[in-house]
Amino acid sequence: MEKAIKSKFESVFMSEPLILIAPGRINLIGEHTDYNEGFVLPASIDKHIVFAVAKNNESLLRFVSNDLNDEIELPVDKIEPVEKHWANYLLGVIAQIKKMGKSIAGVDCVFGGNIPLGAGLSSSAALETGFAYALNELFQLGLTKLEIVQLSQKAEHEYAGVKCGIMDQFTSVFGQKDKVIRLDCRSLEYELFPLKLDEFKIILCDTHVKHTLASSEYNTRRHECEEGISILKKHYPSIHSLRDVTLEMLEKHKTEFNPVVFKRCKFVVEENKRLLDACEALARNELNVFGKLMYQTHDGLKNDYEVSCKELDILVDIAKESGIVLGSRMMGGGFGGCTINIVEKDKALAFIEKATKEYKAITGIDMPVYQVSIEQGTNILKI
Repeated sequence: MEKAIKSKFESVFMSEPLILIAPGRINLIGEHTDYNEGFVLPASIDKHIVFAVAKNNESLLRFVSNDLNDEIELPVDKIEPVEKHWANYLLGVIAQIKKMGKSIAGVDCVFGGNIPLGAGLSSSAALETGFAYALNELFQLGLTKLEIVQLSQKAEHEYAGVKCGIMDQFTSVFGQKDKVIRLDCRSLEYELFPLKLDEFKIILCDTHVKHTLASSEYNTRRHECEEGISILKKHYPSIHSLRDVTLEMLEKHKTEFNPVVFKRCKFVVEENKRLLDACEALARNELNVFGKLMYQTHDGLKNDYEVSCKELDILVDIAKESGIVLGSRMMGGGFGGCTINIVEKDKALAFIEKATKEYKAITGIDMPVYQVSIEQGTNILKI
């Protein structure tokens, strides 16, 4: 793919480009904790976007989406959102760089990748961070990795219109091979933990559904968490978010809570603890313990946070009943997308066959499956 993108660039723009890749991401545990200032545990994967980028001397921005077979050209001094949605991710990055007082001249860019769209693997974050990384290199902007992450997040907020957290962009830039990132979503401090998958594979099962509840229920959950905090603040003025809350605090004041709000808060508090326990299990190389915590997370997302759906539950049940999956859970915001599964390597094909067959029999849906490995974050290639 890298050679194909480079070749496409050379045939269109007749110059020698800088080549780099920006990966998608998975999140192993820690769901709906990010906007509660908690912890997440993501990793960058071997599904990525390849960029071929070079300066031009024409004060033009010329972008080519290889996968969409589409292109756009506009003056470098006329940065504003356009109708071609894919181009806004790139234009948003340039807009943020200009807000920082940096100057960008004409740029040519061809990009394409193999991150499945709509599967919750953060293709948009890879598009933003990869392009920002390339511009930083081409124009010697002197941006730190964290600045690249933060401007990419703002680009998504302002040009793509998605108020995302910072996990996706952070993982795309800071990811390391065979390691997961414990990211503190309050301080942005992080720690790397080894994920030794010698006898196991990570397999993503894509429900191929996205229920319309997703965005409205996401906002509802945020409000419910905030309602819980407002109740507890009366008793514990120093707390700022559910990150600061213990189960003991919740139980002590349970009668003051709407039962639904209590369940939401309970899940977030428990999920933060699960994540910390999961990191300790990884440090001891106890993948079986890690897997059990993944199943517990799914149960919490299904029963307490109520963001799962029939299709996700079916896939987790299939995994649990198979006896060859250490851990399985829904991944992402919910109401569709993928389950993430840690499967015995020598039985991976058998699991895929079983899961696709049973899922089709129950739902009538042909299920895409992705085997992923944990690879380096955004980096420049020598081709």
